[in-house]
Amino acid sequence: MADKKNIIIIEDHPLMREGLAAWFKNTKRWNVTGTASSLKEAMDLLPQVSYDLVLLDIQLEDGWGLDIIGALPKNPSPIVAVYSTFDSYAHVSTAMSMGVRAYVNKRRSENELEKALLKALNGEIYIDEAAQVKLKTVSNLSLRDLLTKREREILSLVISGLSNMEIAAKLNIKRRTVENILSCVYDKTGIRSRLELQRL
Repeated sequence: MADKKNIIIIEDHPLMREGLAAWFKNTKRWNVTGTASSLKEAMDLLPQVSYDLVLLDIQLEDGWGLDIIGALPKNPSPIVAVYSTFDSYAHVSTAMSMGVRAYVNKRRSENELEKALLKALNGEIYIDEAAQVKLKTVSNLSLRDLLTKREREILSLVISGLSNMEIAAKLNIKRRTVENILSCVYDKTGIRSRLELQRL
């Protein structure tokens, strides 16, 4: 990598967050321009720093890490990579459908993580081997297995009759985020209308 890339790390476990930040700094190949432990901290951080890549955990102390994607700039759009213990079909497929370019399990070392990030920066898609196996077994999954916790939460609110705007207000997220998550639900279930969802 000729030029250092700017990275921000969004991770709620202090030791993991600080360890990753120290590792990336020590390589001399990355500029760690910021870290955050929660959605709120991340939202506050985003407008204050420059970044080429966002490395995030899916489960944060105050919510769903993927909700950050809707707050990222569109032009130019940073690369988003997930480093998570979750490698189920539901989590991986949702992340990739929302534009994540690299999905790495936390069992992988920092060196393996960096290789995945470099591939993403070079325009490739990287999916952890463990996650790839899960993606191939979708035919045997139940509806609950197909959906992430966040997707099930939003689905239950749709079934209860709430509009997208009401769901966004209730969960304190953007309406666009609700729409994106519902799009994932439609794709995974094969359902094409809100009325059908409400009949589940």
